Amino acid sequence: MNQTTKTEFNPAQQRFAFIHASWHTDIVLKCLDGFRKGLKDRGYDIDQIDVIAVPGAYEIPLQAKLLAKTGRYSAIACSALVVDGGIYRHDFVAAAVCNGLMQVQLETEVPVLTAVLTPHNFHEHDEHREYYTRHFVVKGEELANAADGALQAKAAI
Repeated sequence: MNQTTKTEFNPAQQRFAFIHASWHTDIVLKCLDGFRKGLKDRGYDIDQIDVIAVPGAYEIPLQAKLLAKTGRYSAIACSALVVDGGIYRHDFVAAAVCNGLMQVQLETEVPVLTAVLTPHNFHEHDEHREYYTRHFVVKGEELANAADGALQAKAAI
């Protein structure tokens, strides 16, 4: 009888990529703060997070695929704030990004988690900036929870 030895899942050995759009970085990078905190609280080594900036949200799926194909990352987290700039339909951009990220994880079998948010009414004033700054911290913690869950489920297979 041939037995395979299952290795124990060790959170501290997992490496992550965190991709973020370069627009609204003062808000978007709050997601990274929440992601780090959430992972640390779950026993992951936050020094194992590589942070990669891309020009905008639209560039995130390609970067996620390139990183997933390296085999270096256990999971990839993505963050962006796609707002209505009045020039294009921002909801189409966000949908394309989210669909692209789903395709990346299905093709590569690397969990790809998204906090690409598309508020209906974002305005450059203090109230919205403060709200979304706080909200992105929460979204980062949710990404950490999703990463942990996805990796635990994958390791159980």
